Amino acid sequence: MSDNLPPPPPEQPQASPWAPPATPPGKPQRTGLIVSLAVGGGLVVAGALVALVYSVLDSVSDSIALPPARSDAPYSDPYDEEPYGEQPYGEDPVEEEPVEEEPEPVASGPAAERDVTITKCARDSLIGWQHADLTIVNGSRSPAGYVVLVEFLDAKGTVMTDGIATTDDLAPGASVKVKAQGVGEVPTGTTCRVKQVTRDPM
Repeated sequence: MSDNLPPPPPEQPQASPWAPPATPPGKPQRTGLIVSLAVGGGLVVAGALVALVYSVLDSVSDSIALPPARSDAPYSDPYDEEPYGEQPYGEDPVEEEPVEEEPEPVASGPAAERDVTITKCARDSLIGWQHADLTIVNGSRSPAGYVVLVEFLDAKGTVMTDGIATTDDLAPGASVKVKAQGVGEVPTGTTCRVKQVTRDPM
């Protein structure tokens, strides 16, 4: 009787715990489509980046000027310029006017001192100051100015004080009277002496 029993049903394979869940019936898988779209989008973006970089590099290379190539020709001899004989811009040459030299001042000395004469040497009785009256005659051949220094000495020859007399633009041969005034009281009997005469041609 046991030989007539129907054979047992075949064993169903057990699902692995790590296997992905089975796709529910009626919903087709779209994994391949998503992967294709992702790969295509990446290629498009990469191509756009490559084109942008190439465009930037091309514009930069055009903006950089290359240095000019050196010439292999030998150096030429220096150019000898001929002297320029004509006046530039057609201007006439300007002639410089001669400069008249100013006469140098004549140093004091016997020649200038001979032009000065003491005509009076007196002491003021009220204040005791001494003065000298002078006559200056221009013995030179050009107008001149004079500066005369007069000293006042006591009976022993000691200089007590001095005075100065001046005149300007005295014509040749002309004369003028001036006064040299001493400063300070001097004793009676004081004398006058011409110490220095400076004659300046005008």
